[in-house]
Amino acid sequence: MTVVKKFNAIHRRYPMLFYILKWLFISTFIGILIGSASAGFLTSLTFVTAVRDAYPFLMYFLPLAGFLVGLIYHLVGKDVEGGNNLLIDTIHDPREITPFRMAPLIYVGTIVTHLFGGSAGREGTGLQMAGAIADQFSKPFRLNIAERKILMIAAIAAGFGSVFGTPLAGALFALEVYMVGTISYEAVFPAFTAGITADMVTRAWNVGHAQNQIAIIPPVTELNILYAVAAGLAFGLCAALFCKVMDTTSSFIKSTITFAPLRPLLGGAVVVVLVVLSGTTRYMGLGTQVIAESFVESLPWYDPVVKFIMTVITLGSGFKGGEVTPLFFIGSTLGNSLAAIIPLPFDLLAAMGLVAVFAGASNTPLACIVLGLELYGSGCGIFIAIACIVSYLVSGHNSIYRQQKIGQAKHPRFQDDSGHTIHDIKARKATRL
Repeated sequence: MTVVKKFNAIHRRYPMLFYILKWLFISTFIGILIGSASAGFLTSLTFVTAVRDAYPFLMYFLPLAGFLVGLIYHLVGKDVEGGNNLLIDTIHDPREITPFRMAPLIYVGTIVTHLFGGSAGREGTGLQMAGAIADQFSKPFRLNIAERKILMIAAIAAGFGSVFGTPLAGALFALEVYMVGTISYEAVFPAFTAGITADMVTRAWNVGHAQNQIAIIPPVTELNILYAVAAGLAFGLCAALFCKVMDTTSSFIKSTITFAPLRPLLGGAVVVVLVVLSGTTRYMGLGTQVIAESFVESLPWYDPVVKFIMTVITLGSGFKGGEVTPLFFIGSTLGNSLAAIIPLPFDLLAAMGLVAVFAGASNTPLACIVLGLELYGSGCGIFIAIACIVSYLVSGHNSIYRQQKIGQAKHPRFQDDSGHTIHDIKARKATRL
């Protein structure tokens, strides 16, 4: 009893020390697990992408692949079909432990989607695998409700940071994404620890990340700032449009096709038709090669349009993956195209678009500013920041994450939206109409 009393006395006297030690252990532990899981996932993704590129005829099996993925989720994955929105819900109101089967289901679903040519990303998979893995330790670590929220934020930081190789942006993304305009500072240390650890572990597995360079960064002048603002407006409008079209398409498909496995079957058929009509496979999968091209040469103006359509159909019909990398594609190619009317270097505009469209679509401007700094260096920081902030403001209360809550409205006029989810806000507006 004497030892216990001494321990309790030390704990009361130095609570911050115990807080740091506790979350250092937990965040490092889940960071190692999530970083390893991300390494395995990214390696698998690289492999199936190479297979698809080597055998283009595989795309003709996309409808069948979609049906199988839809059937699996219909039979054993209904309770985890919410995906990223389920993770955000868990942060808002932790209840049942996130089923571990979310991890293998989203992994298989994403790998199948990319093997057969669906236009999807990888962030959704990284986050859902991370959340499902981390939440299994809520009970063994005897975490209360408040601590479980912190655990899920740290998991999201680890998932995002390790998938994209941007640990600082991953931590800020996790802190921003669940509540617009509000950051939980008690989760700052766990989020950064988990994000950095997971990224280090993924790299230790020799899993690399694509790097694009900006050749020339223009001086920061009044005129160039105005150009950056104009670009930010375009990126914000694109982000808002993507969110609206994605939400409308998904809702329409769900209301029209009641048997869930048929949705990706038909969606896959439409994607195949679009690929055949376009005469190219450049819009399939992640599209990282096209993103790289947007930094070194002028691209066709319709690249972001076609990718936009194919991504909406792929994800809106029920295929798995994520929206972020397709948004990177749309943003970078849109920025590249804007160089025809905005006199800034096309590679700088591509970098600005890559992060700014995502900033507007996810309502995470700080994370996206840091994302740009991690990817392209501090030299372009002012241009990146302007584009992200303007895009965030212009996109309004729209989001690719329907369960995201409004903590602080973007404008006093919309204070009535505070405390409500994006989904509730849209439902309320629809009722008024």
